[in-house]
Amino acid sequence: MEVWIGRDGERHGPYKEVDVRQWLRSGQVSPDDLGWYEGLSDWQPLSSLFPDELQRDAGSFVPPLPQAATATATAAARVDYASFWQRFGAWVIDLCVLMVPSTIAFYLLGGWEAYEHMRVQLASNPDVSTAIRDYADATQGPNIAVTVIGFLYYTLFEASRWQATPGKLALRLRVTDLDGRGLSLGRAALRNAVRLFNMLTGLIPFVCYIAVAWTERKQGLHDLMARTLVVNGRVDDGAPVNPDTDRGHGSFNA
Repeated sequence: MEVWIGRDGERHGPYKEVDVRQWLRSGQVSPDDLGWYEGLSDWQPLSSLFPDELQRDAGSFVPPLPQAATATATAAARVDYASFWQRFGAWVIDLCVLMVPSTIAFYLLGGWEAYEHMRVQLASNPDVSTAIRDYADATQGPNIAVTVIGFLYYTLFEASRWQATPGKLALRLRVTDLDGRGLSLGRAALRNAVRLFNMLTGLIPFVCYIAVAWTERKQGLHDLMARTLVVNGRVDDGAPVNPDTDRGHGSFNA
């Protein structure tokens, strides 16, 4: 793993992890210096990234970061959570995308025939309740297929390297765990199992999404239960801007 180091508003690296750990032990870098490696959503203090390397030589002394650099660290640590309306916009885009495979599956599995049969029933018999009940029974299979397609769509995209569905990608959003890392397949499945349950019980979006409007980190019910976040920025946006190309070669100078 290669690590970027931020100090005094400048970025240095990338450096090998083993070198950064050695510099922490020797005092060449401060625990308050910022670090970033691929997979992190934001810069974090080196003390948070490598807490096991803080036992430095007793005689070493690292001066504290100046006030300007401390302000930079605070700004970098701030997470930019996606707003309710951003997430709603992504949901609308995903809904439009899902309509294509869902409609195809519904048609191929007999959903259209069931609809036409219901129309014939209603035209020849005013018993609306019977026609609707027959339609519901006939479309159980297609509806299950549509539900599974939606579940797999969200789960596989959010567990992918993009950490986002096409709707979220379009609005430059991504899904992370509480530490800013990408989701495992299991965590993505748990997150969307909660969404699926609410959809089947008819509670979406009132239960899952409405909580985004008032929770501190703009988390919906499915985020809270799966311990996930939706934040601004694509995965590729997390890389340092205009990084220094010096790779260190065993020393750190900042």
